[in-house]
Amino acid sequence: MTAPIDARAVIVKIRQGDPPNADELLWFANGLANGAVTDAQAGAFAMAVLLKGLGEAGRVALTRAMRDSGQVLRWDLPGPVIDKHSTGGIGDCVSLLLAPALVACGAYVPMISGRGLGHTGGTLDKLEAIPGFRTGLTEDQLRCQIADIGCAIVSASAQIAPADRRLYAVRDVTGTVESIDLITASILSKKLAAGLEALVLDVKCGSGAFMKTSADAETLARALVATAQGAGCMTSALITDMSQPLIAAAGNALEIIEVMQVLTGASVSSRLWDITVALGGEALALAGLVPDAEAGAGRIEQVLESGAAAENFGRMIAAQGGPADFIDRWPDRLPAATVIVPVPCPSHGYVSAINGEALGLTVVALGGGRQREGDRINPSAGLSELAGLGTEFRRGDPLAMVHASSEAAAVQAIAAVQAAYQLDEIAPAEVPLILKRII
Repeated sequence: MTAPIDARAVIVKIRQGDPPNADELLWFANGLANGAVTDAQAGAFAMAVLLKGLGEAGRVALTRAMRDSGQVLRWDLPGPVIDKHSTGGIGDCVSLLLAPALVACGAYVPMISGRGLGHTGGTLDKLEAIPGFRTGLTEDQLRCQIADIGCAIVSASAQIAPADRRLYAVRDVTGTVESIDLITASILSKKLAAGLEALVLDVKCGSGAFMKTSADAETLARALVATAQGAGCMTSALITDMSQPLIAAAGNALEIIEVMQVLTGASVSSRLWDITVALGGEALALAGLVPDAEAGAGRIEQVLESGAAAENFGRMIAAQGGPADFIDRWPDRLPAATVIVPVPCPSHGYVSAINGEALGLTVVALGGGRQREGDRINPSAGLSELAGLGTEFRRGDPLAMVHASSEAAAVQAIAAVQAAYQLDEIAPAEVPLILKRII
């Protein structure tokens, strides 16, 4: 007779270096979702996993269990259902370009996104800088929008991976956020609950990312790809550089401005364009819509250049409560800061290093992110015209522009931005944008 499963037994197994089986992890995930597992037991589980690990099979089993702890969407659509996930960085607004571009290539994209976390901005917060935009849709609303428009960018409902919602909160207060197994299961349980057939991952590496070194980024990328594939979703990952902001802006409305400039052809941020095209090519190839990633990248470029992606973006904005004329009138529709001042360069030299995390925290301090859960965001706050690596400056030249709600806040931000930039007499070597492909 099989012994009944209980939380203590599962925790002890992990502590002893004996990963639980799939049934035990499914029981534990359901216990997190329905309250049978206490907060103390959840914290002990997270610490045991951090210290002992689950192994690849255990990681897949935990991901599936957390996915299946709530609702898993099923689709019946005339094209593949695909998505992209980024581990987060400064000025990372790829999703806003990529989702409508993928739709123009024949895919369907139910993108479940998140809010700002730590020093990194959140896709939902950026979209909510657009007046009226709603990120919370019911399942019926989501299904109707996907069938009609092809894409939606929404927050996870309480029914999506509830085990992750519970465990994430516990990890945050128990010092277990860094566990590769728990990071992997957290990211993928929510994504796979959206019913995806293919997923492309953007794993950031550098000063503006959570993973500061290439070794750490590769470890996470390989864990994510292997686990997603093991759970039945075609997946690949690009490890991309975040030693400087992806675009020359950080802050919700300011990043929307950069997105709209690219979508409408007003100007092109080369780094944003290149990474969107590369990730889109990977996604289309995984979904079988093109023969390979190179052909897929070409298709993404076509729909960005033709305006097809912009048209889909405008339709999505209107469907989720934003202005119907946003594509044509976006400069009039976005909020602007009351105080906009330059950051004078303190000396002469070339920008040799940028502390991206410090820039992100500066945006948070300006009100562009949350210092505590429930904080209200100022969508107009942030930094624009951020200097890139290798740029030469003379004393007094502007390194960036601060967008603040008061002179006092601007003064503090100026000092923080100056401290985040390092200048040297010679320009640094150029770092490639895409560091490695994991398949």
